[in-house]
Amino acid sequence: MLGTVAIPVLAPAEAPAQTCRVSSGVSSNGAMAYKEVFEYDYVDIKPEFPGGSCRMIRFINDNRRYPVEAYARGIEGRVTCSFVVNADGSVSNITILKGVEVSLNTEAVRILSQMPDWIPGQIEGRNVPVRVICAVPFRK
Repeated sequence: MLGTVAIPVLAPAEAPAQTCRVSSGVSSNGAMAYKEVFEYDYVDIKPEFPGGSCRMIRFINDNRRYPVEAYARGIEGRVTCSFVVNADGSVSNITILKGVEVSLNTEAVRILSQMPDWIPGQIEGRNVPVRVICAVPFRK
């Protein structure tokens, strides 16, 4: 006789928010330190650049300085980065997920590090740190 097994199914509202760990440097004892942040798609209210995504694109375009040598050599591409929008809206932990070339990668990090504070993400009405993924394009 075959037995039945009950498999619990969580309704979307009951599903836990997904988190990940991001490096936050080195602790006082020399060990790598990490902080837990929420993934962008798993928060109730997603973090938002002030003025929305169109303003963010404008910010990137207005602040991007195409490295001269890379431009002269015809190097193009999209530098994909991740960063954390902290509970206070500040941006931290900028990392390159997929780079193009050192000078373009460095420029992408510079631009993202100069972003103004975001409207933070929320879960159940409280601000939480959220990991955001963003691509910075470089085209001649």
